[in-house]
Amino acid sequence: MPFLENEPPAEAEATTTTTTSGTDLFQSVGAAAEATDANNDEDRVVDQIESLCMNCHENGTTRLLLISIPFFREVILMSFDCPHCHFKNSEVQAAGEIQPRGVKYTFQIEKPDDLQRQVVKSDSCTCKFPALELEIPAQRGQLTTVEGLLRGALEDLETDQEKRKDLDKENFYKIEAFLEKAKKMLEEDVNKGTYPWTLELDDPAGNSWVQPIIDDLRGKWTRTDYPRSREQNEALSLNPDEQPEQKQEISTLSAGDNVEINKDEVYSFPASCPTCTMHAVTNMKMVDIPHFQEVVIMSTVCDHCGYKSNEVKTGGAVPSRGRRITLKVSEPEDLARDILKSETCALSIPEIKLDLTPGTLGGRFTTLEGLLAQVYEELKGRIFDGDESDSMEPAEKARWEGFFGGLLAAKEGKIPYTVILEDPLAASYLQNLYAPDVDPNMITEDYDRTEEQNEDLGLNDMVTEGYEQEEKQDEEEKS
Repeated sequence: MPFLENEPPAEAEATTTTTTSGTDLFQSVGAAAEATDANNDEDRVVDQIESLCMNCHENGTTRLLLISIPFFREVILMSFDCPHCHFKNSEVQAAGEIQPRGVKYTFQIEKPDDLQRQVVKSDSCTCKFPALELEIPAQRGQLTTVEGLLRGALEDLETDQEKRKDLDKENFYKIEAFLEKAKKMLEEDVNKGTYPWTLELDDPAGNSWVQPIIDDLRGKWTRTDYPRSREQNEALSLNPDEQPEQKQEISTLSAGDNVEINKDEVYSFPASCPTCTMHAVTNMKMVDIPHFQEVVIMSTVCDHCGYKSNEVKTGGAVPSRGRRITLKVSEPEDLARDILKSETCALSIPEIKLDLTPGTLGGRFTTLEGLLAQVYEELKGRIFDGDESDSMEPAEKARWEGFFGGLLAAKEGKIPYTVILEDPLAASYLQNLYAPDVDPNMITEDYDRTEEQNEDLGLNDMVTEGYEQEEKQDEEEKS
């Protein structure tokens, strides 16, 4: 079984003493708890394996529990216990494959209840606490909470404090001050604690996760998918030996050819699959959107692993202001309006509490109905996948069902609602049915970007004047 690859290399012959019942290996957390509480050997889901202890080299016991986590996916919980030296260890591993893209989560902890959000940290995930300037490097996987993740790091720091007090007083007092600051972030009384603060997770394998809830407002819980770099693929052992030659050939082709783009043609060029890194094909076509601008529609298909992606890219100069488009949807005909949602665009429908942060779904050129259908399918697939929702609290499940009921009604045009597109790069578009005249149901307004938006978009670091002189000076210094 591939998910046992991280077991000790000198492992003794495995003997399974209990087995998983049923046709499905992975059960929801609630079903697993019920089976364990029943204390019935036929229904137990914990597998016990005799394993070699790497501390004393005697035989201990590894317990495996296959769990399906709501809103996420299947994971394997592993716990090792040695009766000889009492060494213990526990970790979590993703049971599925490495995801097509890496993932970043940013979660704002604003109150003590947020400390109890579940966290899945895979063995390739890096965790950061910016308020403490603390980074937990990629190491063993964990299934824990926000509080458990931070407390675990603090316990490791506290381990040798008594020795430091006698041998290294300077570092002892520095660490004590650090621990005191961190413990205030875990204070259960919001008036005594240090709120808000931020947790950041970055996992190139895409197998980490922070639990969301339906009441989260925009900016509290943010997920961003990104393509892995070559170095990250190599760290995950994804790059085949022939990959450097492929990349060099692709680079030469793209740099050497001077092709005039014809809007009526579809162009194909070689690419690398972000999932398996093998050869893939990207198709590209220029599309001129009336009363807007030209965009590039790109589609990548890999024949080796079946990976597919569709994206829309906008070009041109960076505008000086962002743009907000507000549409009052009152008739079913409004669902057929063309919509271009760029990667930097946020979409919200206040009436049904739908709020998509920038980066969600990537760039899409479709209809309003098509976009809402995609949101409905992807969100509902994550929340109510199989039996995963069985472990949900009834009140929370009812809220999610109410949300999806409203989203379905909006998709089918059964209720009036408002669609708001907010794009700091003004690269999104919603069809004006009255063009070139003003659409009475749509308001388009330009706004000044905030400093934070400029920083997120990398505009504060962009040099637009005098860069030729700087490049010349750099070349002279190198020579």
